[in-house]
Amino acid sequence: MTTIQSNLQSVRQRIAAACAAAHRGVGEVQLLAVSKTFGPESVRQAYAAGQRAFGENYIQEAVEKIALLADLPLEWHCIGPIQSNKTRLVATHFDWVHTIDRLKVAQRLSEQRPDDRPPLQVCIQVNIDGGPTKSGVAPAQVAALALEVARLPRLKLRGLMTIPEPVPDPLAQQAVHQRTRALFDELRASGLALDTLSMGMTADLEAAIAAGSTMVRIGTAIFGVRPGKDRAAG
Repeated sequence: MTTIQSNLQSVRQRIAAACAAAHRGVGEVQLLAVSKTFGPESVRQAYAAGQRAFGENYIQEAVEKIALLADLPLEWHCIGPIQSNKTRLVATHFDWVHTIDRLKVAQRLSEQRPDDRPPLQVCIQVNIDGGPTKSGVAPAQVAALALEVARLPRLKLRGLMTIPEPVPDPLAQQAVHQRTRALFDELRASGLALDTLSMGMTADLEAAIAAGSTMVRIGTAIFGVRPGKDRAAG
């Protein structure tokens, strides 16, 4: 068993334990392996251990990796910021986008999504705790953006994504995630058919699952520490 395969097994055990503690079924939480800065061979090792969904932050790096791994049936998630000049690459190559924070970007993704591909699955990124250096929509502005994104023909709005500031206390972690869950529930009550809460990473996956996360983004615990690791990495 490779290190990556062993790490994946450990992460899945953590997810299962967190689901049990929260009285949730383990099938309610999807594992997204964040493979940014790691090469195709690392992804192949994770694939051999049963992993199918992978998250990437850097678009050009990701597009090259996707091409090298085209022989595998993988699901690719863009979890990094998207500049307007990169929307065509994202629309063409990815299956999911977690980081919608402007209507202009969403419109471009919808217009540039190839007709022979299914709708692009998207989440709105919420700056849930007001971090001054982070991307994301302020909570008060999410509903208006969600309604606009939900109308775009080549996108399918699935839910919300957050990257809170790190806090060491599990109860504080859970409290922040619960604010996102409350916003998610409000949007669903308004009539939006949302099903995805992309929240929780290596350091706080248990708190996120307790608060209702349906997708955790794990990088470090699977692939190891990367140089210049940022918070979107997991």
